[in-house]
Amino acid sequence: MPVALHAQTIAPFADEIAAFAHQDSLLPPPARGIVFTGSSSIRMWQTLQTDFPSRPVLNRGFGGSQLSDVNHYFDKLITPYHPRQVVLYAGDNDINAGVAPEKVMEEFRTFAERLHRELPGTRLLYIAIKPSLARFAQYEKMQMANKQIQQYTKTHRWAQFVDVGPPMLGADGKPRPELFQSDGLHMTPAGYALWTKVVRPYLAR
Repeated sequence: MPVALHAQTIAPFADEIAAFAHQDSLLPPPARGIVFTGSSSIRMWQTLQTDFPSRPVLNRGFGGSQLSDVNHYFDKLITPYHPRQVVLYAGDNDINAGVAPEKVMEEFRTFAERLHRELPGTRLLYIAIKPSLARFAQYEKMQMANKQIQQYTKTHRWAQFVDVGPPMLGADGKPRPELFQSDGLHMTPAGYALWTKVVRPYLAR
């Protein structure tokens, strides 16, 4: 009789999350640092430490992720580090996958409330979902999610919202091409330089 083969189910992003733990074993992360997490716009921010040399920053972004993935791995991305601040960029892939702005807000709230419940001394900074050449047709929905999240931060003193959108748009109201790689989605060094300038005033000391 043929033997049934059962493929081992591996959780999405399990390898990336395991790699973070391995990195921590080789080089202990900063105590009470600033954890940047979320999707590829964070993962590909390779100049994070040099962009914020006076801040104990730690990059824990994993490409392709949605807010639900960040929530799923909260105990591995956030909890071990006891950060003074979490900088979160996620929601971009959610909207692109057809997730409603209201659901993005719901996932954000889940993250924010768990953060404040488990780590009440940790501040949260949410980077607005950015406009991009590749996904500009969806920017109206992204803005709907942004506005809901921004409203939440206005009523929670430990949370902040930073809007990277306006400076990423040109005089024609469209995304500035020089800020994006050839795929129209991921950013160039000029894009990260802009983010650095906008985000820096919000980082905890």
